[in-house]
Amino acid sequence: MSAAASAAYGVAQPRTLGLGMCVALVVGNIIGMGIFALPASLAPYGLNAVTGWLITLLGCTFITMTFAVLSRAFPHDDGPYAYTQRAFGDGAAFFVMWCYWVSTWVTNATIAIAVVGYFTVFLPQLNSNPWLAPISALSLVWLFVAINARGARAAGWVQVLTTILKLLPLLGVICLGIWILFRHPAEYARSVPPNRGSWSEVSSASTLALYAMLGIECATIPACRVRDPQRTIPAATIIGAAVTALIYVSVSLIPMLLVPQKELAASSAPFADLFARVLGPASGKVLALFIIISGLGALNGWTLLLGEITQGLSRHGRFPAVLARENSRGAPMIAFVVTGIVASAMLLTNYDESISGGFTFMSVVVTATNIPMYFVCGLAIAVLVWRGNLPAGRRRALWWAVSGLCTAAYCVWASIGIGLRPLLYTLGLSAVGLPVYLTFGYLRRRAPVPGVVADQ
Repeated sequence: MSAAASAAYGVAQPRTLGLGMCVALVVGNIIGMGIFALPASLAPYGLNAVTGWLITLLGCTFITMTFAVLSRAFPHDDGPYAYTQRAFGDGAAFFVMWCYWVSTWVTNATIAIAVVGYFTVFLPQLNSNPWLAPISALSLVWLFVAINARGARAAGWVQVLTTILKLLPLLGVICLGIWILFRHPAEYARSVPPNRGSWSEVSSASTLALYAMLGIECATIPACRVRDPQRTIPAATIIGAAVTALIYVSVSLIPMLLVPQKELAASSAPFADLFARVLGPASGKVLALFIIISGLGALNGWTLLLGEITQGLSRHGRFPAVLARENSRGAPMIAFVVTGIVASAMLLTNYDESISGGFTFMSVVVTATNIPMYFVCGLAIAVLVWRGNLPAGRRRALWWAVSGLCTAAYCVWASIGIGLRPLLYTLGLSAVGLPVYLTFGYLRRRAPVPGVVADQ
């Protein structure tokens, strides 16, 4: 939120976050469970997935520059909501935040599915019973609703520990790949996927790869708590995205070249299967345990974030006021319960015949509901430059506008690979926001709610 909005809430905003913590925030939020299940989703596309990754990284470079420019120009804004509001007004800002809210509770369902996928390493029965896996994923969603309803305690060392747990299995995969390259280089030639070049497959793979990179924008949200935000937020966004991208490309290629395509595509825990294949079953179980811990931490963090987003929209008068109420522990319990219900509905109605199939569909929906935010923020730069609201020299302003338009163009490209079924779900979920916006806009005009932040 803006500085004015923060004051209206009566919330102190101590500037306690430095560059290191912001980088950890970006890396920790981008690395959820997506990359740990992604090799199975990308396997059907073969080496076309590599081209898709390269296009995704180029697009994410422009997205990173978009948020770096906007955060530097407006360091006290509350991220995408305020940027969009500046360029296109409150209606567009609500649409962007609505889609982001939807993507967050779909993310919770997706993470739960991916965690259950790695639980199959210890409980193979999850793959054989058609109801056991979705019920287990549902239990995880509500476990963290219950935990967050008891109140949240922010501690820096917990964030650092969670980030380390996320990075350890990924670094382990990279080390394994390097070891095989030097000891048994011929292994990389045995399972090369036979797919021919296909732009259709490249587009689909690019959309899936974008899911693993979602979260680039997260350093812009706590701007009022960041020291020297004009420099810290853009630097953290760029560094965090670059570090994550380097790790992701490395760990995506290794299983693709070492595990047969059909076997990889059917895997519920691709990295654990890779380790078990090379070093024996025990190593796969150790890796799976680290990934499960990482996934549970991500699910807890996104549940907390979802409650805050819901509570914030309520305080802005866009959701029922009851969702902003806090229990005796200071947690928005009703908001957690409501979002738990919608996440559960999404999980149960879209669980595929396999864990990897369910993850693939849900990850595409999450990506599709995030794309409007990236698209609109890219266009916002061009509009703000044209209006003269982004002070800069002519050459720099022109580069910023071109970068923003490239972000929008990449979002159009990524949308091509969404597919009909995920697209229809996304359009339906997005369309529900229109009557919500109109209803609560009408109620605000009729009877302004005390404590609601006025539109800027």
